[in-house]
Amino acid sequence: TAILKGPEDKVNLTCSHTVSSYYMILWYQQSAQNTALKLIGYVRFTSPMVEDSFKGRFDVSGDAAANKMAYLHFPKVTEAEDSAVYFCAASEAQCFTIPSLLYKNPL
Repeated sequence: TAILKGPEDKVNLTCSHTVSSYYMILWYQQSAQNTALKLIGYVRFTSPMVEDSFKGRFDVSGDAAANKMAYLHFPKVTEAEDSAVYFCAASEAQCFTIPSLLYKNPL
């Protein structure tokens, strides 16, 4: 789906799935300038997390446990790089005890 928005407009994207054993929904950005997928953030069960490089520009929310839905909010479109392709992905929730072993792309 293509969404056309102007500067200062709000954008809300929704992602859902039906895999009962997946409790994590991740959001990625792919811009024209850099085709690598960049992790924006994710919802693990009901806990949202936004990567430092996207904080202040994007918000993530939702419930990946009960209703299997996550939302990506742009409070306002402010940067040319916001014009991009956005992906969501669902995954089994990862459990980490050592922060340095956090795997950021559990697909």
